[in-house]
Amino acid sequence: MVPGLSGVTVRDRLKGLTAQDETVLRLVGGRLGTLASRDLKARCAAGLEHENEAWASRKRILTAESSSRWAGSLTKATHDQWALARRGQGAHIRQLEVGIRTIRHRLSLPLREKGSKRAAGGYRSRMEWHAKTRRLRVLEDRLAAARADWVAGRVHVVRGGKRLLNSRHHLEQAQLTEQEWRARWEASRRFLQADGESGKRYGNETIRISPDGQVSIKLPAPLAHLANAPRGRYVLAARVSFAHRGEAWRDRVGANRAVAYRIHEDVQRQRWYLTASWTIPPAQAVPLTAVRAGGLIGVDANADHLAAWRLDVHGNPVGVPRRFDYDLSGTADHRDAQVRHALTRLLHWATRHRLAIAVEDLDFTAETTREKHGGRKKFRRLISGMPVGRLRARLVSMAADLGIPLVAVDPAYTSRWGAQHWQKPLTSKTRKTTRHDAAAVAIGRRALGHPVRRRTAPPPHDRSDRAGHRTVQAAPGTLGREGPRPRVPGPRTRSVPPGCGANAGNQNAQHRPGRSTEHESWQQDPLPLSP
Repeated sequence: MVPGLSGVTVRDRLKGLTAQDETVLRLVGGRLGTLASRDLKARCAAGLEHENEAWASRKRILTAESSSRWAGSLTKATHDQWALARRGQGAHIRQLEVGIRTIRHRLSLPLREKGSKRAAGGYRSRMEWHAKTRRLRVLEDRLAAARADWVAGRVHVVRGGKRLLNSRHHLEQAQLTEQEWRARWEASRRFLQADGESGKRYGNETIRISPDGQVSIKLPAPLAHLANAPRGRYVLAARVSFAHRGEAWRDRVGANRAVAYRIHEDVQRQRWYLTASWTIPPAQAVPLTAVRAGGLIGVDANADHLAAWRLDVHGNPVGVPRRFDYDLSGTADHRDAQVRHALTRLLHWATRHRLAIAVEDLDFTAETTREKHGGRKKFRRLISGMPVGRLRARLVSMAADLGIPLVAVDPAYTSRWGAQHWQKPLTSKTRKTTRHDAAAVAIGRRALGHPVRRRTAPPPHDRSDRAGHRTVQAAPGTLGREGPRPRVPGPRTRSVPPGCGANAGNQNAQHRPGRSTEHESWQQDPLPLSP
């Protein structure tokens, strides 16, 4: 079972800001951004030698130039940013190690040696082999430098983003003027965020928002002369009212529970936004047996759509497959909106049937390396274009809001075995089952605890009721699993010899010693351990 959410984030636009309000926000954000840059530099210089005493010393220095609460927010943000850079550095080292191992393996093979599912083959030409030997030396040098930084505790962080920093030297390619770039750079380096504290008024003393939407900010000591309210506070003319989770937010601030806020400017749209976030207790996990009781929906995630199929408790596909398309071209906001729209339709379908959703626990960290699929550029782009992380985060958050349980399954061989065992049987004259639809069935069956392979039906004339035996996908212990179809009153649609109906329900009524052999000969074979 996929664990639920641990926090909530909502955002609203600050409408109706005056020119004075925007000036104050820029001054406060710029002042605190300068302090954040200095504190981050001090934290990076400390490296692994950083201790609680050093943290307290940094906080005392920042308190003299701002306030104690702003200093706490600054030091915590610095610590989180350093820890994130440290985790990214470790991931970079692991990726370099995987690339080096792959190149060494491929260099050891003869030219044009065929590869396998688990390992790549030899290089195609002598020229490519020579180029990869040079790349191997480059990656080894990068790995040595990254390991030296890891041991010394050095991290490389850019406040504002390395991509935006590098675009300063390529303004024409970025389609920006120097003034536009400068505005984005300054906006990205401002610091206007504060952590909440339970027991304080409205859950936050630094950036305080009342239940009716009034926003006030505690000004740093050097900017206290800009205050328009008592105790060095500045009240904005704009009011906020969160359309999403607004009632939950008002209940929280009304009870003086901690809420963290962040104010930032979108230079492209010329708008200001306020983001509120708080932690929530983890929801009680639903037992897997309860989730499987009514069946579920198997979902196969692809580069341009979600393939879904409803399955009953026995693992049989019900109804017709569904397809939820999305377009991942364009801006990041457009891609995110496409993913949310596809997930919304999927979740509404699951809500109507009151079913859980089974998805693959995908991770393409090792599959996207250029060293393993260097010549297959189209395949690399296909894997890299799949929004695995975005889908996972969005699906977990949106399903938690609707109370839909999620089941994560092992993605091994779901597409291959689904196409092998389910694509052809589910294809008819009026419906063409795709490989992705069959994979959705395989994912759902694995989540239900059933094997992916279908139970093979016996030959027609070896069935107890002569070409009428059922082949349902039921569990071995289900009563009536090997029995005949129920007798339907009225005229018969097929010819049954007299006397066969009485023996059809009893598999041991035949004149043979012991139990009938057909029950054991129809058992599901174990799944293969290799492709």
